Amino acid sequence: MFKRMTQGGILASLLISFAALADGALLKPFILASNGPGTVAAKAAAAKKALQANGFTIAGTYSPYANAEIIIVTNAALKNNAAQSPMGGFGAMQRVAVTQVKNAVQVSYTNPVYMANAYRMKGDLTGVAAALRKALGDEKAFGAQGMTADALRHYHYMFGMEYFTDPSTLAEYGSHDAAVKALEKGLAAGKSGVTQVYRIDIPGKQETVFGVAMQSAANKYQDDRYIMHVIDFKPLKSTAYLPYEVLVDGNKIYALYARFRIAIDFPDLSMMGDHSFMNIMDAPEAIRKALMAAAGGKATQPHW
Repeated sequence: MFKRMTQGGILASLLISFAALADGALLKPFILASNGPGTVAAKAAAAKKALQANGFTIAGTYSPYANAEIIIVTNAALKNNAAQSPMGGFGAMQRVAVTQVKNAVQVSYTNPVYMANAYRMKGDLTGVAAALRKALGDEKAFGAQGMTADALRHYHYMFGMEYFTDPSTLAEYGSHDAAVKALEKGLAAGKSGVTQVYRIDIPGKQETVFGVAMQSAANKYQDDRYIMHVIDFKPLKSTAYLPYEVLVDGNKIYALYARFRIAIDFPDLSMMGDHSFMNIMDAPEAIRKALMAAAGGKATQPHW
């Protein structure tokens, strides 16, 4: 069952978080809320109820493969922070995953403080972290050896690879409304196997973020199931990496290039060997082209 925290417990955990960040503590991309017996359906239902009871709105759900359900949530704090941050729509949500692994069900979620720093947001979302902890619990952080907040704000996987500030431009239209409508039309048609999971509008600015599912039998390198089969191989599952985001900012449509978007959630993944980036080396361009097709962009356009 999910853990509950008192107001005093939340305050104490926040003070610990601030102190840890001040000391240059290492942040990890995911939080394990619980790991025990049950079913995905029952745990997902309980998670949704707890999330809503703690002020979150469910923006959408996604089941990329059997025995896994991802719940995408947002709230006023997330959207307001996104509104104050350049390209803040990429961080306007958190992802909660319910995954069966052998005879146990893992409930995990993205670490809001990690993501706030990775996406260079104005605020560090410690309040959102406390709300998720209250709703779901917090057994341990996982997914990487960890990075400081400063390192995350300047992160790229290695020399010559993309930073957060190097997204792919997928398409450009005459207005924000035209761009949103074009993207929604492409997602509804399932162009290149890309479909809509959720939509979140950022208050006070012309910015809308879409979560997308990517499923393709024709090109495995853009397929969520195949990519996760390769990179999500450790005992604690990073299912909450999904779904991918597409951002309409003004009249342009962007996506984070996969060499950043995958690496920021799997920063310790090796370059060579089994379950390495080398095994999905064709994924960044496959993903970019699939998203560009859904956005109605020109396939010959470079990703920067």
